Amino acid sequence: MKVKKGQYVLHLQHGVGKVLSIKKREFYGHPEASYVELYFQREKMTLTLLESDLSDFSRPLISQEEAYDLLDQVKDWDGKAKTQWKQRSNAHQAAIESGQPFECAKVIKALAQMREEDSLRPCDTAHLNKSSELLTDELARSLNKPPSQAQKLISKAIGAPL
Repeated sequence: MKVKKGQYVLHLQHGVGKVLSIKKREFYGHPEASYVELYFQREKMTLTLLESDLSDFSRPLISQEEAYDLLDQVKDWDGKAKTQWKQRSNAHQAAIESGQPFECAKVIKALAQMREEDSLRPCDTAHLNKSSELLTDELARSLNKPPSQAQKLISKAIGAPL
């Protein structure tokens, strides 16, 4: 994955990050290589990765058109969360780790619906929060809207408050 300074990417653990710099460096006897420095506003954290490893941990953000398509898709999705908590937890963790926005949206919708019907287990709450953070950040950046507006769009699409 090729990136340029100022571009935003979605890191699979940290969310949306901005490329601050791309520099060739040599560390501790390793041959010179190109490194990417990313800044994650939500976590107030800077991370440096080998440019060649970037695609293993991140992906480009979805486009504005893809963001609106995603909201329409999740509105029409009528799946449910698994009833057995261990299977549900494993499925939701895998969906979040996939880094795919529609998978995160499905986690959000299923768990928000469960929350409306009953209380959530702590693991469910953690999955709901993490997937909401990731999707909110990505949609906000892709749609050029503040996070609060992105959350409103997600809430409308899933038919439940975040």
